Amino acid sequence: MDITASTEHGRVPVTIIHVKGSIDSSTHQTFQAISETIINDGARHLLVDLKDAYYISSAGLRAIHILFNKLRAIHNDVNDDELRVQMRAGSYKSPYIKVANLSPQARDAFELSGF
Repeated sequence: MDITASTEHGRVPVTIIHVKGSIDSSTHQTFQAISETIINDGARHLLVDLKDAYYISSAGLRAIHILFNKLRAIHNDVNDDELRVQMRAGSYKSPYIKVANLSPQARDAFELSGF
C-alpha cells in the first residue's frame, strides 16, 4: 500500500489522502497511523481518495471510522443522540471527512457494511 497526501485550498483547506493498494488487516494500521499524523499536524477536513484502493476490508472500514471519530471530537458538530437520529434517517453527511472515487470493490465493501 502506498499513501500520499496533498492539500487543496477552497472554502476550507482539505487534505486529500490518496491510497494505492488495499486497506486490509495487514495495512490498516499503517493507513490509520499516517492519517492520524496528518490530523495531529493540523488537518481538519479529509478526503480519502480510494480510486486505486482495489480492496478494503472491515479493518480498513474500522480505520476510516476511527478517523471520523477523531475529527468529530475536534469539530463537535452534533451531540451523540442527534448524530444517531440523523444517521438512522440517512440524513447525516459528515462535513469533515469524505471518501471519493471508490473502486467497484471498495464500493461493495462500503455498501455491504452499511457505511
